[in-house]
Amino acid sequence: MWASLSQVRPTLRPGDLVAVSLPPGPAWVDLVREVWDAGAALLPIDQRLTPPERAALLERARPTVVLGPEGATRPSDGLPAEPGTVLVVATSGTAGQPKLAAFDARAVEAAVSASALALGADPGDRWLCCLPLAHIGGLLVLLRGVLLGAPVTVHERFDPAACARERDARFTAVVPTMLRRLLDAGVDLSGFRAILVGGAPLPSELRARAETAGARVVETYGLTESCGGVVYDGVPLPGVEVRIGGDGCIRLRAPTLMRGYRADPEGTAAALTRDGWLLTGDAGVLDERGRLHVVGRLDEAITTGGERVWPQEVEAVLAAHPKVAEVAVGGRPDPEWGQRVVAWVVPTDPRDPPTLSELREAAAARLARYKAPRELVLVPALPRTRSGKLRRRLVGADGPAPAGDGGE
Repeated sequence: MWASLSQVRPTLRPGDLVAVSLPPGPAWVDLVREVWDAGAALLPIDQRLTPPERAALLERARPTVVLGPEGATRPSDGLPAEPGTVLVVATSGTAGQPKLAAFDARAVEAAVSASALALGADPGDRWLCCLPLAHIGGLLVLLRGVLLGAPVTVHERFDPAACARERDARFTAVVPTMLRRLLDAGVDLSGFRAILVGGAPLPSELRARAETAGARVVETYGLTESCGGVVYDGVPLPGVEVRIGGDGCIRLRAPTLMRGYRADPEGTAAALTRDGWLLTGDAGVLDERGRLHVVGRLDEAITTGGERVWPQEVEAVLAAHPKVAEVAVGGRPDPEWGQRVVAWVVPTDPRDPPTLSELREAAAARLARYKAPRELVLVPALPRTRSGKLRRRLVGADGPAPAGDGGE
């Protein structure tokens, strides 16, 4: 694996964009240092991509160097990184083609240092990296080792049993699906000083379950474009500003923000205002203490009978039902209501799935009645990205017939 790095190191040039498609491992710390010491920028490529997906991403990114298990190559159509860029990260692509967020050194350093300050993490505290290095959450764990000199243990893939053996790790970062799997496997999480949970909304029941098991959970909010989580448990990290626009959109301004999307000036102009605010596309509110509460994606709101319903709010309630293993909520056209609220549910026991009436009753106990689902669709699984995010636009695309319409 690392013979490939020795092959490319002498030929690296300032301004190169180095696409790295190698399995995660501890040697990545030295790899990042080598790339940055050469004045080049890093683009991590997810090892789990299929060959067509990988080829499409490389075609979009146009790196000047590609480093993989087969060796190093320098494509003839490579496009150098913009001056000052040290890192390019592909977004998750939940809403379509992934974009390529570019960062300078100041942004990356600010993200790592602000997190360490908020967590009270010392340079000697060990971090466990079990997220993919091609995603900003996993990469930021690795960069604790590069920038702070912290010891970092890197797992090639997520495995609860392997995590259970890391008894000297004090911090880690996971997505909610991974946290649930750790708890299901009975892993002792009490040794972690903090477990950062991001990438998707953290259900309240899952947080309560983790805390009962002795875990200190910190829910993070951020995007690839903000260089990861910049709001911890509703509180912005040092140097981060949060504002809610007139349309309800969460806006972020921080030293951690991307410079823009690589070779995409139109996309950059749509995401970043001239005065430096990132338009997240998420809807949120600030409470009386100034804490941020994320309510959902602006483009995912359901309008039913003239009322606005946020899928995440309904999902949080339905997920607590004992017959529900996983749930996604969305809208479908309805001749009477405009849209109707639909729940796609993975049952805990397929032999005893929940009924629509049961779910409506559970929702009505905590939500306004118009927010309760009017249709139930039972599914074996929900579509997710490789990092565990729900691919909401694919939910119900080819699903089975609905279990029924409960009316009012």
